[in-house]
Amino acid sequence: MGALALRLLSAALASAGAAAAAHEADADRGAAAAVLWDGRWSAEPWVAALLAASLVAYGIGLMRLWRRAGPGHGISRWRAASFGGGWLMLVVALASPLDRLGNQLFSAHMLQHELLMTVVAPLMVLGRPLGVWAWAMPMPLRRGIGAALHHPVWRVPWQWLTTPLAAWAVHAAALWLWHLPGWFEAALASNAVHTGQHASFLFASLLFWWSVLGSMSRASDGIALASVFTTMLHTAALGALLSLSEIVWYPHYIATAGAFGWEAIDDQQLGGLVMWMPAGIAYFVAGLALASRWLNGGAPNTYAKARPSDAG
Repeated sequence: MGALALRLLSAALASAGAAAAAHEADADRGAAAAVLWDGRWSAEPWVAALLAASLVAYGIGLMRLWRRAGPGHGISRWRAASFGGGWLMLVVALASPLDRLGNQLFSAHMLQHELLMTVVAPLMVLGRPLGVWAWAMPMPLRRGIGAALHHPVWRVPWQWLTTPLAAWAVHAAALWLWHLPGWFEAALASNAVHTGQHASFLFASLLFWWSVLGSMSRASDGIALASVFTTMLHTAALGALLSLSEIVWYPHYIATAGAFGWEAIDDQQLGGLVMWMPAGIAYFVAGLALASRWLNGGAPNTYAKARPSDAG
């Protein structure tokens, strides 16, 4: 009965957006897919500029902070390494051949999304880039930005967005809405919409992991654990819907997957498994770490002590 219910729900979701697009010109898609994955690394100039600027600013800020506080103080070496790992994975997600392959194979697209949401986002949060980037700025600019960020116009919405419930809801909404067939197909058809999709995934995931990894008490650890557990459940449910469906949700991939000799339904089921299994492992590991910390009395004091110095 459970599998039947999943398949019925899958069919209902798929039919909502796929019916109108089911008979679009497959010949055009086949021609576009004929240019197969060539292994080239590339990125939009503005994406490459932002990636480079974020790394350079982090490096400058880290050197200035460690020059003043001492190497490994203010920001520990493992947090700096976390940022570096997250930045590298962001490059893989946005500039590697995976980005182009995601337009041709749904499973590659899902791998790209999961890199952004379950690898890049938590590593970036652990790296605490905001405080380090602040150290890269001249002192007057740093003070001006700090004053602006403490203004209620910015501070109140930010405090609300980073509460566990709000961050959970934003993350869940981004995930489910963008996988509705109509929304997903729109992202495939427009570079601007596709950029918005990736930006919303990354932003929502940063909010989610900020609320989870920033807990500083036993009570907040318990809330974070519940947030991770329920997120693992609903993301697994979406992955299961995609994997168990016998209907192709996204007609765009019928021709493009075919150019690789794949059936679109097989590609979709593999993409669902990517969301269901490997991504679930990331949430499971985070949940275990939070559970361990919660059972041992909450977040260690060293976390709380590090926060003021991180802000510069």
